[in-house]
Amino acid sequence: MDLTTTYLGLTLKNPLVPSASPLSHSVESMKRLEDAGAAAIVMYSLFEEQIAHEAAELEHYLTYGTERFAESLTYFPQITEYNIGPDEYVDLIHNAKQSLEIPVIASLNGITVGGWIEYAKRLEQAGANAIELNVYYIPTDPRLTAADVEDRYLEVLHAVKRVVSIPVAMKLSPFFSSFANMAQRLDTAGVDGLVLFNRFYQPDIDLSTLDVKPGVTLSTSFAMRVPLRWIAILHGQVKASLAATSGIYTAEDVLKMLMAGADVTMMCSALLKHGASHISQVLNDLNRWMEEHEYVSVQQMKGSISQRSVADPSAFERANYMKALNRFQVVNN
Repeated sequence: MDLTTTYLGLTLKNPLVPSASPLSHSVESMKRLEDAGAAAIVMYSLFEEQIAHEAAELEHYLTYGTERFAESLTYFPQITEYNIGPDEYVDLIHNAKQSLEIPVIASLNGITVGGWIEYAKRLEQAGANAIELNVYYIPTDPRLTAADVEDRYLEVLHAVKRVVSIPVAMKLSPFFSSFANMAQRLDTAGVDGLVLFNRFYQPDIDLSTLDVKPGVTLSTSFAMRVPLRWIAILHGQVKASLAATSGIYTAEDVLKMLMAGADVTMMCSALLKHGASHISQVLNDLNRWMEEHEYVSVQQMKGSISQRSVADPSAFERANYMKALNRFQVVNN
């Protein structure tokens, strides 16, 4: 059974890739994922705020007290000449590349165009096979237009692509006025992959402290419905690789995403719940299903039920909404 697939120009042994999560905080943990069958690993995210914070701290200590002796400022190079950022992250990528045989994809989380983007070069130099831009952006300024928001994504992509030669993927949310157009604009701008979709962790209110508290809820398989639809729609319309994430738990979930047109499926919640060994179980189930249904390769099924391949393309659009409502039966108590 041939499970190989191509993602970001990388040939992977199968379509199962652990997405950014705490499971990549150590080489030992990543090694367990590889041993269980992971085809590549997306590192946990390095945040723009982390890099900016360390830069500000270093600038403070370099310049503290020098206002009393103006000439002493010339003893130090400008702050922009330093490679600022969490060095542990770079070291971890370097060590992972020394220990693992599968590709390692770095993850950068940011939304402004600034000095932190130069850090992408250090990730490439550390050996990262690709970079995933994990864009977590909630535009709260009512003066920002939809065009302003979209342009910011494109600016970040252009800025990162200028400093690295390795593939760059962008992890997006589905909350755009016209997602198909946004995907096409990023594709035209040279993005190498689209990761669909980012899950925004919603805040809650603690009634005992009357304070806003963060909330992390693991996904369920139902969450895969949104990326399933959009991957099916985008398959064949963009050159970029398509990665499915959110709600990938079982071999059935993987199969559906592949048939919709995904190149890879990314897991997070399932691995946090069940551990690295869950990858082996999904791979076994995937092999068994393909054998029973006489599929010889992942490539054979990829995109076979995308919008451009099905008899009724409207099934991925409004027609599906109408059919779902018409089929729903109200239970009388």
